[in-house]
Order: sequence, then C-alpha cells, then structure tokens
Amino acid sequence: MKKEMNGTKSCKHCQTEIPVAAKVCPNCRKKQGMGCLPKIFIVVVIIIILAVIGSMGSGDSSDLEDNSNSTTNTQIEMNDNTEAEEEEDIPTEYKSALNKAKSYSDQMFMSKKGIYNQLTSSYGEGFSEEAAQYAVDNLDVDYKENALHKAKEYSDQMAMSKKGIYNQLISSAGEQFTEKQAQYAVDNLEADYNANALQKAKEYQTQMDMSPSAIYDQLTSSYGEQFTEEEAQYAIDHLD
Repeated sequence: MKKEMNGTKSCKHCQTEIPVAAKVCPNCRKKQGMGCLPKIFIVVVIIIILAVIGSMGSGDSSDLEDNSNSTTNTQIEMNDNTEAEEEEDIPTEYKSALNKAKSYSDQMFMSKKGIYNQLTSSYGEGFSEEAAQYAVDNLDVDYKENALHKAKEYSDQMAMSKKGIYNQLISSAGEQFTEKQAQYAVDNLEADYNANALQKAKEYQTQMDMSPSAIYDQLTSSYGEQFTEEEAQYAIDHLD
C-alpha cells in the first residue's frame, strides 16, 4: 500500500490517493470504512451500557427477593396468629376430650369408633358427643398400626387364631376397627399359629379334660377357636 501523504490517504479498495476527509473514493466510488479508534470507541460504549443494565437487573432481583421473603414472613406470622386465635376459641371440654383420646390411642391402641364410644359412654368418660367427635376428628393416629398392636396382644396373650383375631378386631362387641384396618393387622402380624393352636389345645386338655377329638373340633369350630384344620391337627399331634 502506498504511503499516505499530508492531507491524503489511500483508498481502501483501489489504492488511489484521495483526500483524508473523503468518505467515498472519487475513483472507484466505494465507501471508506471507519478507522480503528471509532470502532474501539463503539465497543467500549456497548460494554459500558451492558454493565449498567446488568447492575440494574441484579439490584432489582435482590429487591424482589427481599420483598418476597418479607411477604412470606408476614404470611407465616399471620398464620401463627390465626392458629393461636383458633386455639383460644376451642372449648376446654373439647381439648380435654382430645387429650383423653390420645391417651386411649397411645396406651391401649384403640380404634376410632372404640375411642369415640369410650369418650361418650356414661360408664366411661362422659364427654358430650360434640366434644368426642372433635377429639376423634383431630386425633393424629395410624389406626392400622393400632389394629396391628391389638392383633399382637391377642396372639401373644390369648394364643388366638388368625381368623379369631380378625373377627375380634372388627366386632362391634370387640375392638371395632374397620375391615381394612383389621386385614392389615392380620396380614402383617408375625405369629406362629401352629404354636397358638397347640397352646389352646393344652389348655382344653389340662383345664377341661377334653379328648383329642373334642379338642380338634373346638379348635376348628366357627363358634370356637377358628384355627385351620392343619393348625388343629398339628396341635393334636403334639399333645402329650
């Protein structure tokens, strides 16, 4: 490229000497590009603008987050206050009934219906029906697990059969669990029913002097122990 002289420059396209201020070459009629300095200036300006926009966006995000946290905290405080006010509105009888219901569930593993009946019974707690209903409706308990605890007690302490335990759990004169709760209990109960049948057979033999055939019938009877035939036969085969 030719060396630029005072007041002139070389055309970037045809290399003809043209005035420094010329934006279009008189010879080839093509536009002359910007120099390096203008380009650098534009790039710097763009970087500054982007930095300012980014800074503003970050500040807005922080403000929004602070406002969001403040709103959440306010909502939590309002909920706490509402719960406290609701707690104050609950009659003392209702609170007492709920405490009693929790005791019956935690210590005796009773069913929902069993707890309600005990709370309202004139031979039990004598609470009003409204207080008892509030108690069982607000009691946090897994009745399936209560039924399982009861089933284990009947197996360990009374050597009952699987069917006998189930019927006792759902009986209106018994535990009054639902069929689903009772089924869960017997399905998850780890019990040796052969051993239970043998224990019952020994009781009939020693306490009532019953014959093996009579014991077998009692063990399998739907009005008796309700063991399976296999469990009853195991018991007879292992009697002394």
